[in-house]
Amino acid sequence: MPLYHVDPGSEAALIRVNNNVELIKVSVGTMDNNAYLIHPDTGPAILVDAAAEPERLKAVIGDDEVGAVITTHRHSDHTGALAEIIATTGAQPWCGAPDAEAIEAATGVTCRTIWDGDLFRLGEIELDVIGLVGHTRGSIALRLRGNPNDHVLTGDSLFPGGVGKTSGSREFERLYNDVCMKIFAPLADTTIIHPGHGDATTVGEERPNLPLWHARGW
Repeated sequence: MPLYHVDPGSEAALIRVNNNVELIKVSVGTMDNNAYLIHPDTGPAILVDAAAEPERLKAVIGDDEVGAVITTHRHSDHTGALAEIIATTGAQPWCGAPDAEAIEAATGVTCRTIWDGDLFRLGEIELDVIGLVGHTRGSIALRLRGNPNDHVLTGDSLFPGGVGKTSGSREFERLYNDVCMKIFAPLADTTIIHPGHGDATTVGEERPNLPLWHARGW
């Protein structure tokens, strides 16, 4: 059964992360991009990937304050609504440091930067930043500690069934190794993976398939 499935244009999914924070997932654009609103009970929210359809994203945000918009990587299907959402909300834009220049060139938005090992704090929200090199040089995942399960927003670096698309064997090896060492090695099987497109999965569901992914090279 698909985990946290949402269709393009459909209502958002509401996911309770812990006693103080919920995660709102919505699919936008022609490529079924997932945008996520990390919504605390009090204080500012964080939008992850202002991908497309700014009016729908504004509807999901409603009257809530958005303190930050974090972009998981530089690809245009993840940044299509970034400039308009920043202008509308006044939120601070953030991204992985190696992708900042490309995002600014494409959108005109100058992001503050975060990278592997950083702890991003905004009010009640704390996110562990995980740099995952391979899909792009500056791709990041964001770990949100939950109760009973942690949640990791992986952008296009990890999906049900494999890692994200890479441009060659060297990039695949780097991304595969990063995912193994930074997600599968330290995180519990119950950790929920929320990708940049499509349905969620868990670390435990995907872990047995790691040798297959490496053998096929994608």
